[in-house]
Amino acid sequence: MNKISMTRRAFVTSVSAAGLVGVSGLALPYYSRANQRPAFTHGIQSGDVDATSGVVWTRTDRPSRVMFEVSSTENFANAVRLAPLDTSPASDYTVKRLLTDLASDQDIFYRMIAADLADINAVSEPIVGRFRTAPASKRDIRFAWSGDTAGQGWGIDDTGMKTYATIGKHTPDFFLHSGDTIYADGPMKDEVDLSGGSKWKNSVLIDEKRKVAETLDEYRGQWKYNMMDRNVLGLNAICPTFYQWDDHEVVNNWSDSKDLSADDRYSEKNIHVLAARAARAFHEMTTIRYEPSEPGRVYRKIAYGPLLDVFFLDMRSYRGSNGPGMQDTVTPQSRILGEQQMKWLKRELANSNATWKIIAADMPLGLVVWNDATKKAGAEAISNGDNGPAKGRELEIADLLRYIKNAGITNTVWLTADVHYTAAHYYNPDKAQFQDFNPFWEFVSGPLHAGTYGPNDFDMTFGPELKFIKAPTAEQGQNLPPSAGLQFFGLVDIDGATEQMTVRLMDRDDNELYKVTLDPIQSA
Repeated sequence: MNKISMTRRAFVTSVSAAGLVGVSGLALPYYSRANQRPAFTHGIQSGDVDATSGVVWTRTDRPSRVMFEVSSTENFANAVRLAPLDTSPASDYTVKRLLTDLASDQDIFYRMIAADLADINAVSEPIVGRFRTAPASKRDIRFAWSGDTAGQGWGIDDTGMKTYATIGKHTPDFFLHSGDTIYADGPMKDEVDLSGGSKWKNSVLIDEKRKVAETLDEYRGQWKYNMMDRNVLGLNAICPTFYQWDDHEVVNNWSDSKDLSADDRYSEKNIHVLAARAARAFHEMTTIRYEPSEPGRVYRKIAYGPLLDVFFLDMRSYRGSNGPGMQDTVTPQSRILGEQQMKWLKRELANSNATWKIIAADMPLGLVVWNDATKKAGAEAISNGDNGPAKGRELEIADLLRYIKNAGITNTVWLTADVHYTAAHYYNPDKAQFQDFNPFWEFVSGPLHAGTYGPNDFDMTFGPELKFIKAPTAEQGQNLPPSAGLQFFGLVDIDGATEQMTVRLMDRDDNELYKVTLDPIQSA
């Protein structure tokens, strides 16, 4: 493809002018309003982009034939037309495809047009998006990360999900969503009483958000709701999203042992049935790549040029049952990653030639997250709250950290969300109970648009040191609404010349809360 003719920032402006970024809490995606013509119902998105490929996605309102054009110029003067794909009720009219044979370090513009399968002459207006492929040589890289979208009853108000718009202002190469991408277990009301006598108003609400998700269509509806927000639509059109999942895509604190027998909200009590429906919706509604060797797999590596590899973990699908977490040996019940994922992670880390290895985890390593928060019992994450030698799920992480040290793997940085506040942690073996590892950083950010909680207690097994935290005060309480301003995301910049990594923790109003620059350890 030819050299680009338009900057990313200019395209952001053009997307806004086209109507993907509106002025109210709800944006209607760009399509013809004529009912006899097909419509794109939930915008457009891209994801899992590397140096030569990327996934694109959309959804239509009826069975349609979607035609694709790809170009390196905004005016599509040199467009390449691809074979069309059809949408159908089987996948809820969604369609996604892997674009291949792309030039590295190139802005890619993609356009879709839908034709009604019942009347092929009824054609939609086009919808357009962009992304940039990963570089093949060293250049500056910027990406953002966060997690936790539309949780705890806080939905789309008149302001919308503002953090997404703030992220877009930084024109990142990609956005890493660390999980809790939806809250399938969190019904919403039209209004929520706030302290001081005011009210939070969910100005946009659909039936699927008024109850817990149980059916496949209800799980799909959680995704549709998030993509009714103008800020989400706007970011999706200009920035690829790399997705992973956590528990709320299914149900709170989901593991094989989840018991819903006493939860009157659920008529479907089988956690395996719910997880299967949730997983199908997750893969239908996101741009995650299809893995032929294990359809439905979430863990994967995205190679983003010589300076960066991103390793996405799945801490849900292969874990043992949530329990006390005090086992003395590694067994299927004490694992959180599972044997096969752990083998994959070690192999891929060892084979990585990238300067920086981001380990994208859906849960933090050294924070205590209780399975039963009221009783403060059971390990929902990794830490068991014992502050002693590694036990339970900590054994698997200890084995990984030891392997990273012994294999000479350098420049690993962990990014996560889940706990609904932002923090910077430095894991110091000199302060740890388990000490056979090299020190490393973990950065926590979120929520994107959900209740703010915390802070959580440390478990000292791996010696975490608190370098920064922003969480509610005791006076503020818990489950603060997005309007309180404590919504967070992180920005990571890698300098193409020095290879230094700068991490910034930000709030939704674009205030920089914390900044640290990390020097890479150069391999011998």
